[in-house]
Amino acid sequence: MADAKVIPFGEEPRSRRRAARRTDRADAAERAGTGRPALKPVPAQREDPPGPVPGTVRPADEGEGARPAAGGWERKLAQGLNFLRRRVTGEYEVDDFGYDAELTEQVLMSLLRPVYEKYFRVEVKGIENIPDTGGALVVSNHSGVLPLDGLMLQVAVHDHHPAERNLRLLGADLVFMLPVVNELARKAGHTLACAEDAQLLLERGEVVGVMPEGFKGLGKPFSQRYKLQRFGRGGFVSTALRARVPIVPCSIVGAEEIYPMVGNARTLARLLGLPYFPVTPTFPLLGPLGAVPLPTKWTIQFGEPIPTDGYSPEAADDPMLMFNLTDQVRETIQHTLYRLLVQRRSVFF
Repeated sequence: MADAKVIPFGEEPRSRRRAARRTDRADAAERAGTGRPALKPVPAQREDPPGPVPGTVRPADEGEGARPAAGGWERKLAQGLNFLRRRVTGEYEVDDFGYDAELTEQVLMSLLRPVYEKYFRVEVKGIENIPDTGGALVVSNHSGVLPLDGLMLQVAVHDHHPAERNLRLLGADLVFMLPVVNELARKAGHTLACAEDAQLLLERGEVVGVMPEGFKGLGKPFSQRYKLQRFGRGGFVSTALRARVPIVPCSIVGAEEIYPMVGNARTLARLLGLPYFPVTPTFPLLGPLGAVPLPTKWTIQFGEPIPTDGYSPEAADDPMLMFNLTDQVRETIQHTLYRLLVQRRSVFF
């Protein structure tokens, strides 16, 4: 076979170069009459899919990496403006106790939730013991100088219960005598601690919370922490018997240490019309800064419900039965407190 002629790189046969020059001159002559320059070949480019029309938002599911639709902050802003508009125009509903479900859900719970989750880091146990429907009476211990345990209990029931039930707390007279506190308590669904209001809420199928220790438990000294005070005359048991709803004992660990009360300025308390005036290691020594609670770790335990629908209607007037049931609830809460304290490794962690 004859040897192939090798052409150096960059050199072409003369015939091929002449043919190429003739082709270029022909193209130039063809366009000379139009005055347009000769067209240069354009390299082939990969065609991209057509993009969205300017001013429109591309759906979030148009391929990987697509930008999402209108941001969540825009939706939240619109919801917030609508909420404010309804507040101004009065287009919202409250029940006959003053409970504002929308305000509680969107504002009050949003303010309390960071304290509940990040500051006190509340752990909830036995939330399934609160029924999904119908009335129930939650009976809890009370402590901490300020009633923060009641607010944290409300968040626990709302956020952890499968049915997101709202807890309607029964408060003392002092709560509803303070101007701002009165309005907020009513809006959050709480009412005065009286048998008539409690029974009406329970018959409507609400979850009602009561802390029978009252101010005796809230303002007890630090040396008596986690020792339950007297539960009154058992009026909450009589209310549960009349409404035929279960009683759910509840134990809260962690609230006793948020304000270690080492003293009580009784004279100052009488002058201010308060049941007690606490003296703690930081208050009133540090002024307003001393009112900041300590970041203790909380545990809330809901015990097994105590049924009341098996008793006769006359049982609510039996003082011996009320005493026995009251003592049963109190002992259940106290034993649960001791068990949780044994399991706790640290006050703050």
